[in-house]
Amino acid sequence: MHATTTLRRAAVWGLVLTLSACATPTKPIYQWGGYQSALYNYLKGNVSDPGAQIQQLEAQAQRTLEAGAATPPGLHGHLALLYSKVGDDANALRHLEAERKLFPESAAYIDFLLKRAAKPASKS
Repeated sequence: MHATTTLRRAAVWGLVLTLSACATPTKPIYQWGGYQSALYNYLKGNVSDPGAQIQQLEAQAQRTLEAGAATPPGLHGHLALLYSKVGDDANALRHLEAERKLFPESAAYIDFLLKRAAKPASKS
């Protein structure tokens, strides 16, 4: 009787493992594309032309939108930073608003950034 129970357990585990191997992989929540490497390169100081990175990330955001997928957290915030570096405040604001809309938990920080940007520069 003991050998029969052990054999049944082995058969059940074999079936479970076989069925789990056939399971489809879960779809990622966000479509990261090249965002992680772009951010890494920026933070390491390897970006000499913010305009090229803007084009790369804008293209990724467009592909993500067309695929019906979600952009990763921070992508629009990083685009806002890049646009502010090249002096395009309108697009910087547009991307900050997009980041706040997609990730409401970022609202307090984005509001802080917007208030700070709205203050006139203090004279020293």
